[in-house]
Amino acid sequence: MDNEDVKLAKMARENSYSPYSRFKVGAALRTKSGKVYLGCNVENHGIQGVCAERTAFVKAISEGEREFEKITVVGAPEGTEPNEMCMPCGYCRQFMSEFVDRDFKVCVLDGDGNIREFAMNDLLPYGFSL
Repeated sequence: MDNEDVKLAKMARENSYSPYSRFKVGAALRTKSGKVYLGCNVENHGIQGVCAERTAFVKAISEGEREFEKITVVGAPEGTEPNEMCMPCGYCRQFMSEFVDRDFKVCVLDGDGNIREFAMNDLLPYGFSL
């Protein structure tokens, strides 16, 4: 099963700069107003890289967006088609939780290429907040 956000996340994945891990990730962040912001992972040997999810959020936030509906994430080793679960890392989960409701949806592909949807509350049940 494929949908528009999966297609957009796959497009974003093509811009990945991942010469060290050779694992390319793309993300499509959909706002409540219907806009979509794309992100890819960007690695750097000197410091920690930036994940696709955070790239998409930073782009959206820097453009004034503050209300988000869902994010779709795809990832796989370079040269292969994404069809496995590529879940956001712990750092991304905590980062995203700053800007979203507990029911915000994180969508990923499962091993059969189907879209799986998770609520932020399920992925980060005890996230840090002030």
